[in-house]
Amino acid sequence: MIQLKRAYEPVESTDGRRILVERLWPRGVSKATLALDEWMKEIAPSAELRKWFHDNREQWAEFRRRYRAELEENRAKCGALRAAAQEGTVTLIYAAHDVEHNSALLLKEFLEHKPARRG
Repeated sequence: MIQLKRAYEPVESTDGRRILVERLWPRGVSKATLALDEWMKEIAPSAELRKWFHDNREQWAEFRRRYRAELEENRAKCGALRAAAQEGTVTLIYAAHDVEHNSALLLKEFLEHKPARRG
């Protein structure tokens, strides 16, 4: 099972394996507070794509397309996450304030082979 959680939410026993899926460390959060099992920077959107989306928030559909293309190129890391989720609960930790438009949501959909949401 794969679930999502913001880095600013408290750790819970139901989180299972906690994996940060951001290229940058969340602001104002200590390593001890975050209680991660792993930090997978390389599965987050590239620095170029992250900066582009920051300046083009209204371009969600295009960001979704570009990030999916990056994930297609990063199949090995995606496979490792899928395998971990088959063994138990995996919580993808992200820092974005927008819970409906963020890369962790798209990563979860990609890992679960769900079509990306429109909008």
